[in-house]
Amino acid sequence: MVNTLMETLGIEAIEVEKDRVVMSMPVDHRTHQPFGLLHGGASVALAETAASIGAWINCDQENELTVGLEINANHLRSKREGIVTAEATPLHKGKKTMVWDIKIRDEQEQLICVSRCTMAIVPKPKK
Repeated sequence: MVNTLMETLGIEAIEVEKDRVVMSMPVDHRTHQPFGLLHGGASVALAETAASIGAWINCDQENELTVGLEINANHLRSKREGIVTAEATPLHKGKKTMVWDIKIRDEQEQLICVSRCTMAIVPKPKK
């Protein structure tokens, strides 16, 4: 997506289904913190992006938007380079909110971060 945080961080969609969203992100100068490790905020951005897309494909796209309401993350392992992949699956798909579970892993399937994101479903603004 052009001119978005996804473009800036190099986030790419791998798989997008109603009950599973998989996205990848490079671990490089764009996603490092000052000590050369994957920035926790970059992991959170990847997690929320996956949850946002998952929620959006499950709502009425002509009349509704999805926006982040709450997110938490536990950073379990550091990473200096390579690729991380987020897999988001829904825990709850309601009419006004959705809750998504996101697991971020590295190329060796080691768990880097776990996150839970609550998405709000809101009416699309009138133009």
